[in-house]
Amino acid sequence: MTTLSNTPSSAPAATSTAAPRAVGLWLCATAFMVFAMMIIGAVTRLTESGLSMVEWRPLMGTLPPLTTAEWERVFDLYKQTSQFRLMNSGMSLAEFQQIFFWEWFHRLWGRTIGIVYALPFFYFLIRGRIPAGYKRHLWTLLLLGAAQGVIGMWMVRSGFVDRIEVSQYRLAIHLGMAFFILGYTVWLALGLLAPIEAERKPVPRGFRRLGAWAHGFIFLTILYGALVAGLNAGFLYNDWPFMAGQVFPDGYWRSDLGWTSLFETMEAVQFNHRILAYVTAGSVALLWFWARRIGDLPPRVRLSVNALAAMIVIQILLGISTLMSVVALPLAVLHQAGAAFSFCIALWCLKELRGGKA
Repeated sequence: MTTLSNTPSSAPAATSTAAPRAVGLWLCATAFMVFAMMIIGAVTRLTESGLSMVEWRPLMGTLPPLTTAEWERVFDLYKQTSQFRLMNSGMSLAEFQQIFFWEWFHRLWGRTIGIVYALPFFYFLIRGRIPAGYKRHLWTLLLLGAAQGVIGMWMVRSGFVDRIEVSQYRLAIHLGMAFFILGYTVWLALGLLAPIEAERKPVPRGFRRLGAWAHGFIFLTILYGALVAGLNAGFLYNDWPFMAGQVFPDGYWRSDLGWTSLFETMEAVQFNHRILAYVTAGSVALLWFWARRIGDLPPRVRLSVNALAAMIVIQILLGISTLMSVVALPLAVLHQAGAAFSFCIALWCLKELRGGKA
């Protein structure tokens, strides 16, 4: 392997690494903004703010209402929704402004991400500074970001038709896409900023596969968490480890719903979310114990496995605390943040386990 020295003669080689590093740092900044978007989205959801902005003006509407007349106009639009009539009929204009802020900020942050991503992307593209093999991935990320904006509005509109909440399915799709974008961005950044030596000794195939399964379980648990949020199922049972003193809750299965009970009843989605969390913890624990038995495990692999195991413990404690606090806002937001950290650390672990593979 060719290495760079500290002599002046290495300057051209060092310069050649500047572009990948710059692109990698830009991707890290984008990933951080996507993570922040998840936190803002969590607050928006938990404060029931998502349906406060009835209009969708993707190119305009950056500024909030600035006059009393404009505030009254947008409030009148909200008054036409089922959520206002059935849940918030006594809401004042001042209270409406509070929930409006979070949805407005959520959309504004999305626009900001688009600018922070698009402007450097086209700069790197025009200057020819995008590393080989990355151009199609960066175009894909741009298209995914645009699609996410459309999915977000599609989700919001589901709450305007005979509902006081958005569809839990559309919420899961919206959150799932957010995690996919975050993961894709982190994966590309890792490839540029923390490349793996091609000659590094590979880890056992079964060990690598277990890491992939653990990451898959984390993602599935997150999707079920979106269903829990969409149905407000976190408020149903607030004891642990049981559910109202039961191991398996009544109401899990409804004959009129059939197999869709798995996604439609609050009992089912909370129970399934718990079980998936246990399965995830078990797979990560097995990965950690297996890593301890491999004496010549590469240091970065061992570090990533240890970090993942520690993060999963923290995330489970956050989940239990959120549940037993009856979904206290600070804990619920931390639980969402913990999900993002768990997902990204698992992705880093998976990258290390794959070794020199793309």
